[in-house]
Amino acid sequence: MSGGGRKALFLDRDGVLNVDRGYVGSLDRFEWVDGALDALRYAAQAGWLVFVVTNQSGVARGFYTEDAVRDLLRWMTDEVRAAGGRIDDTRFCPYHPDAAVAAYRQAHPWRKPLPGMLLDLLQAWNLDPGRAVMIGDQDSDMQAAAAAGMAGYLFPGGNLLAFLRPLLDGVA
Repeated sequence: MSGGGRKALFLDRDGVLNVDRGYVGSLDRFEWVDGALDALRYAAQAGWLVFVVTNQSGVARGFYTEDAVRDLLRWMTDEVRAAGGRIDDTRFCPYHPDAAVAAYRQAHPWRKPLPGMLLDLLQAWNLDPGRAVMIGDQDSDMQAAAAAGMAGYLFPGGNLLAFLRPLLDGVA
């Protein structure tokens, strides 16, 4: 798996790809953001690698399990593929410094605003951070992008395709 000189799109999950209902850990609480599936199809057709990077402190809080997060990410990947797009890889951080579940109580380097998830994907796929873009809905997403050496764009809500298209088209 090598990205070489390919362009890479990193997306936060809650608030960017799905409506943020607070601790979305199951399919019954999941709702795609307007234009999300279209945006992922557009990115794939334009030659972008697509990655999802998401803090999942709901695991640390005992609301759901890591397996539930993996199942939901797998389902998302299948839905995106069925809509003509793709998610090439995912990372999530189940840790939180104030976790209710002791096993997850730590300040982990993968937890945004730290760049661990992004750096791991950049290394795993042999990507240039100068050809990568992070889309998030929180300042912590922007901080992680900057720390990883990539451009970050704050998604204000609305239609993801309408927001994403000019950004992707503007990156050489």
